[in-house]
Amino acid sequence: MEAEVDVYRGQAVAPPGSPEVAALVRKLLTELGEDPARDGLRDTPDRVARSLAFLTAGYGTDPRDVVGDALFEAEYDEMVVLRNVEVYSLCEHHLLPFFGRCQIAYLPGRKIVGLSKLARLAEVYARRLQVQERLTTEIANAINDILEPRGVGVVIEAQHLCMMMRGVEKQESLAVTSCMLGRFRTDARTRSEFLSLITDGK
Repeated sequence: MEAEVDVYRGQAVAPPGSPEVAALVRKLLTELGEDPARDGLRDTPDRVARSLAFLTAGYGTDPRDVVGDALFEAEYDEMVVLRNVEVYSLCEHHLLPFFGRCQIAYLPGRKIVGLSKLARLAEVYARRLQVQERLTTEIANAINDILEPRGVGVVIEAQHLCMMMRGVEKQESLAVTSCMLGRFRTDARTRSEFLSLITDGK
């Protein structure tokens, strides 16, 4: 099973799916009363296998490799905030998507990091089977471990299809989770500044 390729960049945009997963999807379709050999479903098992490989690619990614050499010595000691990072993940309870926006901030110690790397760190953990609470904490802990800053703050606001499509079927519900480390946890003014920066003009 071949990887999907971005024709503009010549790069793989999804890892090849597992033949074993495709076989399981084919069996699932049969158990649901469908015919996996019919036109509309013939390629579905392979597509689902590739999709799941893409959506869970974070398991095979080391966060430190994502940051690489994009750590820089800098005489900057004010808060760095990256707002509205889109995150998409799969709920580990129902394998249904949840999606929303992640707000990330840190107070530099001796180093700063390329801004895109913060978004990529969020992506590493989002591309796993998750619960929102753990996703929030894992992003914050990774930034804290790799950058060794004076503090880290992460807030995620997300909608969960397991609450929208099934169960309570509440379409407008939003789950908000936060993780505050270092100065963001111990200093109310730092925490207040962060929360103000991510809500002003929202």
